[in-house]
Amino acid sequence: MDGTATQSAQHSADLLRIPPGNPTEEPDAEAILFDGAAPPPFPDLNIFPLSWRTETPKLNELYESSRDPGWNPSRLPWHTLNVEDYTLDQRYALAYWWGLLSTFDGSGPVVFARTMIHTFETHEEDPVRKCFFSITRDEMHHEEVCGRAIQTLTPGGPLGYVPETMLGKLAQNNVQWLYHNGARYWDSFKNAVHKYPLPILFTSFLMGEVASATLFNGMYKSTTIPVFKEAFRCIGQDEARHMGICIAVLERILPALTDEQRTMITKQIRAGFVFLSAVLYEPPRDFWELPPTFNDANRRLEEVARSAGLGILTLEQRRENWRNAVLKMKGLLEPHGIVFPALPEVGIDGETVAFDPEDIIPVF
Repeated sequence: MDGTATQSAQHSADLLRIPPGNPTEEPDAEAILFDGAAPPPFPDLNIFPLSWRTETPKLNELYESSRDPGWNPSRLPWHTLNVEDYTLDQRYALAYWWGLLSTFDGSGPVVFARTMIHTFETHEEDPVRKCFFSITRDEMHHEEVCGRAIQTLTPGGPLGYVPETMLGKLAQNNVQWLYHNGARYWDSFKNAVHKYPLPILFTSFLMGEVASATLFNGMYKSTTIPVFKEAFRCIGQDEARHMGICIAVLERILPALTDEQRTMITKQIRAGFVFLSAVLYEPPRDFWELPPTFNDANRRLEEVARSAGLGILTLEQRRENWRNAVLKMKGLLEPHGIVFPALPEVGIDGETVAFDPEDIIPVF
């Protein structure tokens, strides 16, 4: 070995010498702990510290069943929707109804995404967080169906095209007003979601799921347009699972409600009814800011869409469906001491409660 190699070897050996303090001895954990310090307290509404506890095993089962929803919006039979089979006004009317639905289903993904984040911030049990993730994914599918239907029937719609008929202009004007109210709802939701504990949120969401399951079941039975019929079947299947999630959580938390929470739920039921009636029945004036032309235009557009094969129920059928759905919810909540509000629009007696549009939580 020459001198250079010897020096290099010696240098390497020097680097490998055991430093002072003999670190080959096992560290004294007790001594380290004595000198250790805890971090500052975790801030409120932060996703840390993480945990994966389970308090409601039923939710794990529901989440597992949601991993593969069994359908995909892009795989629906869109090729069967030939726009040339419909008059221009029928296209406008069909697209209008999907625009009406998008006011609710379009808000679904962001509302549930925001709520999913909230369940992490409030450290809800692991399956609750997972279920909200699955609902967010489902709602994105539903929003996509609205968009595909509108774009197929009125490219650039609902607002980015120029209607060629008076009915088309009425449709576009109505959607503009619906979106105006949707913007008000989103502002209210953003301001309200952090104010309410889990029982209030889930009762409000249940209102939306009961409403949507009712709507899509009726639409599926009455629609003759193949792609829309299949879409209603698939969406209804998702909504039934969402309703199961809400009920599973509420069965655990409703018995422990405080009197204040029961009162808040009564108000939320009325708020949810007012908001959701725009698609389930007709929009009450409590929340909805609409021009005097809205209802007449809406009814005319529904008639034309119905003539094209969209299974829109009559006003009386919708009223009865909405009433039956609300009565199911009443049967679930009243045994837990929750006073049901009066809903005179569908013939349900109860307590008259003040309506505050700033407190609207429900989502479709």
